[in-house]
Amino acid sequence: MVVKIITEPNPILRQKAELIALADLNTASLQNLIKNLVETMYQKDGVGMAAPQIGESIRLCVITKKYNPLDKKKDLILINPCWEKISIFKSWDEEGCLSVPLTYGQVRRYRKIKVKAWDEEGKVLNFTADDFFARIIQHEIDHLEGILFIDKAKNLHEVQPEL
Repeated sequence: MVVKIITEPNPILRQKAELIALADLNTASLQNLIKNLVETMYQKDGVGMAAPQIGESIRLCVITKKYNPLDKKKDLILINPCWEKISIFKSWDEEGCLSVPLTYGQVRRYRKIKVKAWDEEGKVLNFTADDFFARIIQHEIDHLEGILFIDKAKNLHEVQPEL
């Protein structure tokens, strides 16, 4: 089910999200939330989405299969994700966010990171991500920390909505 996206300045977007217990992964409510998050991401043409963006302050984010190099046939579900840099190199690129509609700006992010998380079944994921894939993950995990891209961006600008 497609659900409403929370937008700035809603305070949920500024909270540090709560960890998800391993025992909660098999609950119908969490599995339904994952499904809703994925459907909403696709409906709104997002490349990733975090649970706080639909009003749930928990450490869950999803990334579209289009940008999932681990398995191009499957959306990437990250539960309790964390990352660390494995290279000092950073790059600037334009970002936007479904929770900050019609606003874009340049954000500097690490080009190569190591990611640890659980998948939707509780299996441990441990992988490296680079370039745009790494950028998406950093952006989504920022949401779990209560950070929005506009906090880091330069050259912020708004675009006109499509008619």
